[in-house]
Amino acid sequence: MAAEPAVVFAEVDKHFGAHQVLRRVSLSIAEGECVAVIGPSGSGKSTLIRCINGLESIGAGTLTVLGRAVPGLDARGLTRLRGEIGMVFQSFNLYPHLTVLQNVTLAPRKAKGMRAGEAEALARRLLERVHLADKAAAYPAQLSGGQQQRVAIARALAMEPRLLLFDEPTSALDPEMIREVLDVIGALAADGITMAIVTHEMNFARSIADRIVFMDHGAIVEVGPPGQVMSAPREPRTRDFMALIRH
Repeated sequence: MAAEPAVVFAEVDKHFGAHQVLRRVSLSIAEGECVAVIGPSGSGKSTLIRCINGLESIGAGTLTVLGRAVPGLDARGLTRLRGEIGMVFQSFNLYPHLTVLQNVTLAPRKAKGMRAGEAEALARRLLERVHLADKAAAYPAQLSGGQQQRVAIARALAMEPRLLLFDEPTSALDPEMIREVLDVIGALAADGITMAIVTHEMNFARSIADRIVFMDHGAIVEVGPPGQVMSAPREPRTRDFMALIRH
C-alpha cells in the first residue's frame, strides 16, 4: 500500500502585498520521501517550504501537513505541529551564549519537557551522528560555518521530527564546508526521514532526491525523478534552466 502523504498542497496561492509568490501550487510529499526543490532565485522555493510549518500563511487553496489542515490551526495547534517538524535555515540561528550541547538540548527540554539527563543523552547521540561529538562543550563562535550548520541539523533532529525541512542549508557556507553538511543530509535521507530541501546544489539534488520539483515565477513547472527532470526535462522552462546552470 502506498505511503500516506506527509504534505499535500492543493491549488495554493500566496501573495506578499500585490506580488504573487505562489501560483496554484499542487504537490504531495509521501512519508519517507526526499524531495528537492530547485529553480531560479525568486521562484517561490523558500516560501513553499516556509508554508509547510506555518512560518508563512497561504492565501488560497488547501495545505495539509502530517494529517492536519494548516490554515485551520490555532496557535496551540500550530505549536504542536511545529514540534513534529525540524527546520534548518540558511543562517544557523544558534544561541551564541550556549554551548553546542546546550543548543541541542534546549528545544527537547523546553518544548517536550524532556528530563535533563535524557535530553543530554539524546544530544550526544545526535552530535555523534553529525560528527561533532568532540565539540559538545564548544561555543558557536569557536566553530566553522559547516560545523555550526551541522549543530543546527542536530538541533532539528533533537525534536525527533516526522518531517525535516531545509531552506538552502549550504548557501551561507564557504565551498570547502559545503560537502560536510551535504554528507550529513545525505545520510539522513538514506535513513528514510521525510525531507523537503530547497537547494542550488544540483549534483547533490540529483544524488539524494526521490523527486525533483522545478519552480519558476511561483509555479511548479515540472516534477519527476532526478534523471528525468535534470537530464531529459519535458518543459521548455526546465530545459532553459538546466542548460543555463550547466554553463
